[in-house]
Amino acid sequence: MSKTFYSLRFMNFRLWFVSNFFSATAIWMQRVSQAWVVLTVLTSGSAFAVGVTTALQFAPQLLVGALGGVLADSVNRRRLLQVTQILVALLGLVLGILLLTDNAHLYHVYLIAFVTGFSDAISVPVRQTFISELVPRENLPNAVALNSTAFNTARLFGPAIAGVLIELVGPGWVFVVNCAIFSVPILTLTLMRQKYFFPHRCVPRHRGMLREGFHYVRSREDLKALIALIVVVSGLGFNFQITQAIMATQVYGKGAGEYGLLGSMLAIGSLTGALLAARRSSSRFSLVLGAAGFFGIAEGAAALAPSYLTFALLMIPTGLCMMTVLVSSNSLIQITTPEELRGRAISIYMMFNLGVTPFFAPTVGWVGEYLGPRWSLGVGAIASILAVAVIFLVTKVRWRVSLHPSGSWPFVDIDGPRERAAAGRAAQGSELNSPDCTGCGR
Repeated sequence: MSKTFYSLRFMNFRLWFVSNFFSATAIWMQRVSQAWVVLTVLTSGSAFAVGVTTALQFAPQLLVGALGGVLADSVNRRRLLQVTQILVALLGLVLGILLLTDNAHLYHVYLIAFVTGFSDAISVPVRQTFISELVPRENLPNAVALNSTAFNTARLFGPAIAGVLIELVGPGWVFVVNCAIFSVPILTLTLMRQKYFFPHRCVPRHRGMLREGFHYVRSREDLKALIALIVVVSGLGFNFQITQAIMATQVYGKGAGEYGLLGSMLAIGSLTGALLAARRSSSRFSLVLGAAGFFGIAEGAAALAPSYLTFALLMIPTGLCMMTVLVSSNSLIQITTPEELRGRAISIYMMFNLGVTPFFAPTVGWVGEYLGPRWSLGVGAIASILAVAVIFLVTKVRWRVSLHPSGSWPFVDIDGPRERAAAGRAAQGSELNSPDCTGCGR
């Protein structure tokens, strides 16, 4: 099996890949339809209302996201995932029935978005850490990237399917179909075999677990820098549920089908980024930082796109850079964090990654409504580039990083803490293996 798809040789991970694809397809269909309903059915094109809906969906990340990390370290992850999948499926079905019976109101969408967000806040760290039970530790970077590949393959199809179904049968039926699709991941989780799981350390629940997680993150300079970067880039730059909707409808005058296609174009880039990540054996902070910088440039170019076609094509490099940031960050945390703290570290990272959305999404919606749709993308582009520049300068000084020209890609040699630590280990190994070494026990 090729290096890119190596983790698929493990049976339980194959089932997880299928599960993630179908659940993500339903999630993307639901998100696109939800934004469309708010923008065109329940309001007269209010980008601010879309922003509020998005904010309510991600607000629980701040409220209970860290609790999901505690559960990820101390409960049966597979059972918890099945419960959260069932809850999200039923919520979508309720909204679909309300729309089909013409009883839906904006506050219904707000309430369902909030409860769905509560379920997601619990399940996100569980989903991320569950991967470590499906493959050996040395395959975690590949498995994390393939997990993102499944999610973004679904992102390729989900928005497009939603757009077509909205035009053919209306948004209500999209939510009904979603409920049926969610039965697949519930079933595949049931089919997993206990003997194929890889053992993991389940931490007994005790007082202070959450405090331990925050203390660990505070002790890691790289994690603090990573979180600072993701707060800005994700909070202001990753709001494509809002920005694509208002760009499609208000700038280019397109309908639901073209709006859904934009999500698929973004997914092409995201899928490419995830597949490239699957070929890497490890992740580096410098890769995250560089990808965030290029993301800002790509999003800035999209904000200035003169036509719908140009805008759609620019979604590809934008999605590629976005996914490189997300996958590399996730892999970096998972492979450098002790197993007994992994769930809490991931949940704290996700709390900042997704939890800032309630603050920034309405802001981006307000910018799009009052300053113009292009500025809803522009603020994210400018903020991302500035964040990269500031964090690069701060870490360069604090970590004593030096850069030197190179004749091969990426044309820069980095000398930082990681390289110095590796050189130290190599020197120590050379001393221990030397026949005339002293103090080595010979």
